[in-house]
Amino acid sequence: MMDDLNVGALPVCDGRRLVGILTDRDIVVRSTADGMRPDATPVHSVMTDEVCWCFEDDPVDAIKRAMARRQIRRMPVVDHGKRLVDMITLGDLATDRAPGTADALRSISEPSEPDRTARTGRYAYEGLGRTMPAISTWRPNR
Repeated sequence: MMDDLNVGALPVCDGRRLVGILTDRDIVVRSTADGMRPDATPVHSVMTDEVCWCFEDDPVDAIKRAMARRQIRRMPVVDHGKRLVDMITLGDLATDRAPGTADALRSISEPSEPDRTARTGRYAYEGLGRTMPAISTWRPNR
């Protein structure tokens, strides 16, 4: 599906409710590198289930700052019922020439330290709600 759509990330939903995100990196790091077959591994086994997301009416500046701080290039957009409505990408911001996009790109592209937290090989986008109330991390009950 990623190849057909020419994208590097897909939101994972239960109906329209966002429950995770699957990136090309998730597939490589959590599946292929561990010897799992991508064609036989369930999405929920390798997806990121703690997703950094934003509301559809959040300010673009807040979204850019959150993406820069978390070093992510894609963010699901949800309505106030937490139903997926879209994805916003760094490319969207650059195409629209939103002020500050170059700074966000620099921050996102800076090399980060390896995640050595040993969370069973999984990384998670941490919550942003404490510092930016409009942008949160939603953890679905499974």
